[in-house]
Amino acid sequence: MSMSKNIARLAVTAGLTAALSFGGVMAPVTMAFAEGTGSTVTFEDADYAASTTYKGIRIFKATVTKTGENTTVSGIEWAGADADTQQAIQDAVVKAIKVNNKNYDSTNAQDAADWLSAHAEGIGTDSKVASDNVFSLIAANLKDSTAWQKTTKGDASLSGLDAGYWLFLTDTAGKPADKSTDAFTSPVYAVIDGESTTTVKPKKSVPTVVKKVLDDADAYAAVTDIKSSDKWKDVADSQIGQDVNYKLTGTIASNYATFDTYAYKFTDKLSNGLDYVNGSVKVYALNDEKYSEIDSNNYTVTNADTSNNNTLTVDFKVGEGKKGLKDVNGVNANTKIVVFYKAKLNSHAVIGKAEGSTMGGNTNTVKLTYSNNPYAEGEGETIGDTVADFAFKLNLNKVDQGTEKGLQGAVFTIQSADGNSNGQYIASKPDTTAGVVAGQLVTVTDTNNLPDYVMFTSDKEGKIPVSGLDAGSYTVTEVQTPADSYTKASPFTFTISPTYDEMTMKVTDLKAEVSESDKIRTDIAFGTLDGTAGDNKLTGKDGTGTNAAAGEVTINVGNTKSIGLPLTGLNGVTFTWIAGGAVLCIGVAHLIRSRKQAEESEQE
Repeated sequence: MSMSKNIARLAVTAGLTAALSFGGVMAPVTMAFAEGTGSTVTFEDADYAASTTYKGIRIFKATVTKTGENTTVSGIEWAGADADTQQAIQDAVVKAIKVNNKNYDSTNAQDAADWLSAHAEGIGTDSKVASDNVFSLIAANLKDSTAWQKTTKGDASLSGLDAGYWLFLTDTAGKPADKSTDAFTSPVYAVIDGESTTTVKPKKSVPTVVKKVLDDADAYAAVTDIKSSDKWKDVADSQIGQDVNYKLTGTIASNYATFDTYAYKFTDKLSNGLDYVNGSVKVYALNDEKYSEIDSNNYTVTNADTSNNNTLTVDFKVGEGKKGLKDVNGVNANTKIVVFYKAKLNSHAVIGKAEGSTMGGNTNTVKLTYSNNPYAEGEGETIGDTVADFAFKLNLNKVDQGTEKGLQGAVFTIQSADGNSNGQYIASKPDTTAGVVAGQLVTVTDTNNLPDYVMFTSDKEGKIPVSGLDAGSYTVTEVQTPADSYTKASPFTFTISPTYDEMTMKVTDLKAEVSESDKIRTDIAFGTLDGTAGDNKLTGKDGTGTNAAAGEVTINVGNTKSIGLPLTGLNGVTFTWIAGGAVLCIGVAHLIRSRKQAEESEQE
């Protein structure tokens, strides 16, 4: 045997041992000699080892000798328990090599091992193993072989493995209750000595999906501006009928290049209080913090739920000539697929926390379905990611300021006092002719002739419930008193300020206060009144003005009666004034005449 041939064979050992990888990332391997019962390979994965199963197939027989730190491989032959299996393995390997080297014509096991050694860098630390990579092709060609040895759930080990070159793959992808479905990974191609124990710690990426919402206060920033990414949160608040921006961000498996086709679908379930805004979907590929819009011909957008139009899907389908995400240029394992769309709160919007729910607000949850097996049509699914959009309720109470009893028939308007919507009126009821939904902000052009759908009237107990308010400031104006005997309350401005826990999606604190100029007033009070009637001053009990869990703010507004002289005896009083005036006039006339007569006497 020539020196060059010996060097080549030694290179097989060095190259293929160095090529030991899982998911395209070099894995640490430890070996300890056993008693000649065969090698054991254990796949360690904290997330998936208990639910995912693995399989292995020996490609080449070989004698593997380890002396100190040196490992030598000799006597390389095609593996297989019988002639048919050996032939199938040989055909699978040679066919895969020929895809990469059309001039390759050998069926010798040693030659094939030498060729694989020379091309082992294809599955080194580079995680993007192409679908025509020789090792992926070998795995695909052998996918139906009966020679695979498989692990069982809960025991991610293969034992009794004979010496040689082995190919290891994921067999079935597990899905723990709180995690996404495991994704198949790049092949593991390893030298096994038939005696030692090998531990492989796979490092792979499983696709994920993240959902965020942009608060209306930030809605005028460009949604695709990467610099505004910190504006996207898990919670927001908005007015009924107001467009709210949502963002879905999906990642791709690290072995994306291994796939010929790649199905990829976002499924977003909106709660009953939210309506998808038709035509608002835009999809982008995000590479190196740069957005590139994806042609809408590459995906399908549907609203599947017929009851309230609240399930949104964005689907890169496979089939009928389509390869799913593989049809989109510029997508690789590091690309993120980003979906932007809009939804708005409707009349079914939840205020505070819905009954039976652990979260607050109006939630929507997205899941991502993805191809997870490059050798079959299997699909995985991520765990869901949820965001919430909150709205609030104002309990406006109209009371007699002296008796603190409710007054029926007072009429108010409520207007936004915030920047972008300043001056817009809150609709008190729907109006189909004007396209108005109760609770939404509307613009009134003729404020001297206010439409009735922006008028709030107190009921027999003096109550006015106003649902669907955004956080922010509002001006309340009384436009009609309960009766002519009452004076009209001056307008006042108040502000709703919530604090959220984004982990639990709850309002942890809710504050409300009137403007500085209104704080000295005695006809406005938050919460439950203290019941001190007769002092002509409204005072609320501490801690009753807001209810964070219910998302409610309570404000009382007082009216004072106009007091005049009583009608009884009015005619008598009037006569007395008239008579007194007459007497006064007579007396003055008499005094003037007397003085004139006195002056005339003196002159005589």
